[in-house]
Amino acid sequence: MKPKPIKKLAPERPLYENAARIVRARLSELRSFAPRAVDGADPTAQHDMRIAAKRLRYVLEVTDFCLDAAAPVARRRARKIQDILGEIHDCDVMLPRVERHARELREMDADRIRERAGSALDLDPRLAARAGHRTAFRGLEVLDVYLVARRKLLVDRFVELWREPGGEQIWDRLDEAAAAQLERARERRRAAKRARRAREELELARQAEDESAARALRATERLSSAGRDDGGRGSPSEPGL
Repeated sequence: MKPKPIKKLAPERPLYENAARIVRARLSELRSFAPRAVDGADPTAQHDMRIAAKRLRYVLEVTDFCLDAAAPVARRRARKIQDILGEIHDCDVMLPRVERHARELREMDADRIRERAGSALDLDPRLAARAGHRTAFRGLEVLDVYLVARRKLLVDRFVELWREPGGEQIWDRLDEAAAAQLERARERRRAAKRARRAREELELARQAEDESAARALRATERLSSAGRDDGGRGSPSEPGL
């Protein structure tokens, strides 16, 4: 089962924010398999749920300090689910192997018995009773029954674990803790954006003040220059000159 891509992950963002996004995504995957996995009749869903529990557990093992006390509790629950679904998966892997081995032995014995029959018109049942792997068949049948029964028992344990009172609250608290971290990160970005906008507005105000002061200075200089020019033109008309 390929993990779903996680949006908005960025290396420049804080660890707690990226961790919260990953945790929420992996938790959502885990819970999405529960309806079919708990039913007990869908080995694929149980296998996928085991992988999802493993991924959630691993990310919590390295980032649970970024979340609140809900993270360690969820990590331990994810491990329990992973372990029991892993035992179920072992049964699912072994059963086809046992059946395949029994089929191979059956074919081998059938070929040998056919050779012993030679040109007979029909097969003597006593030849089958002396099949070379007749004792192995009994052992494989017992093992097959054991694996089927063990799988049923493990599925019952898994269903009890998943439906255990308070189980849903563990996942809810983890999701809420991760959501709170994401909201905290968004608020910090909004605050940083407001601070940046305030700095930009302050800088614009300073620039406007500097420009206003520069205009006032230029106006003063023009007035002073005009006064000097007027004084210079009036000097020849003064009395006694």
